[in-house]
Amino acid sequence: MVDRPARILLADDEQSILTLLSYPLRKEGYDVVRAADGREALARFAEASFDLVVLDVMMPNLDGLEVCRRLRAKSSVPIIMLTAKTEEIDKVLGLELGADDYITKPFSMREFRSRVKAALRRAGMQRQVPDGDEAEEPLEVGDLRIDFAKRSVRVREEPVQTTYVEFEILAALASSPGRVFTRDMLLARVWGDSAYRDPRTVDVHIRHLREKLEADSKDPDYLFTVRGVGYRFRDSEG
Repeated sequence: MVDRPARILLADDEQSILTLLSYPLRKEGYDVVRAADGREALARFAEASFDLVVLDVMMPNLDGLEVCRRLRAKSSVPIIMLTAKTEEIDKVLGLELGADDYITKPFSMREFRSRVKAALRRAGMQRQVPDGDEAEEPLEVGDLRIDFAKRSVRVREEPVQTTYVEFEILAALASSPGRVFTRDMLLARVWGDSAYRDPRTVDVHIRHLREKLEADSKDPDYLFTVRGVGYRFRDSEG
């Protein structure tokens, strides 16, 4: 199998932004495919495989949130949303719909490149399955089974689809039952750092995990909130 450069779908209705963001990515060797609106973004995504999608929230025809929703319904590709500083609600909505990260405008090119590299690095890690002694044994707790090597989750004998971020948060917590992780600790664990990121990002992903794993998300069996601190996974004492 011949290695290819990472392919990035970049969608924004402002041509100046597309040009500004495309140039440094291509300079670093990435294959960048541009889309000027939401419908074109979906069309381009259907034509080829991508390693990362960057979506502006405000686009004509279909906005970035709707594109994110449709992509997430059929793919676990990493998605970064671009949001304006005044659009706080869009950050939460984007995460609710399955985005992995967001960048608030205005942002520096250094921050943009850093976020892209981190997302691609995570995506690359997701495809690497350790073997032999490096593989962690599957964890079974109650009706939940987590296979770290295969990055698979089953609950009540049914497979559960998780995004990369959801699985990483779950794996971090489940690997240390009973240990309390602050939001900043989880941000650093999953995204590499907590800079520029709202701690509420973690809350949204935890809520998604509870909806997928818990029989009653309001009375969890596995993922517990430690009020004022963070989260922990069920230990032997519950």
